[in-house]
Amino acid sequence: MILLRHFTEDDAETIRKKQWPDLSIEEIEAIINDWKTLEYEGKYFEMMAIVADNAVVGNISLMEHSRSIVSLGVEVYLDERSKGYATAAMKQAFMLATERGYKIIQDQVRVDNKPSIALHERCGFETDRYVFINKKGKEVCIYTSAL
Repeated sequence: MILLRHFTEDDAETIRKKQWPDLSIEEIEAIINDWKTLEYEGKYFEMMAIVADNAVVGNISLMEHSRSIVSLGVEVYLDERSKGYATAAMKQAFMLATERGYKIIQDQVRVDNKPSIALHERCGFETDRYVFINKKGKEVCIYTSAL
């Protein structure tokens, strides 16, 4: 069983160790404070910790694209993968997005990321397999699901 909650400054060390080792604790705390605004570039954005057995095992975000479309991003830390955390977190994120009035949820998935493709398909996402290069220079497809 997992739960989703907002990050706190107490999580900064875990984030540094597991995700951003090149950032200082102070820089990570500033990022966490930005997340608390629930906004990015004037639109709804929510970053949540995925917590299992009282430990942060990853993160999941929802970001508004329009009144009806929200994107999802999920990351489970390397040493916590293959335990069902991403699937459980995505199901909870679907419920949150529905409660907030969104109708469609989407995610960019790298074409070489077979575990992520399988995860999205298990969670009911579909894709037309149109491949494009994202801002990070990676080949991705958009996976979409009705809520």
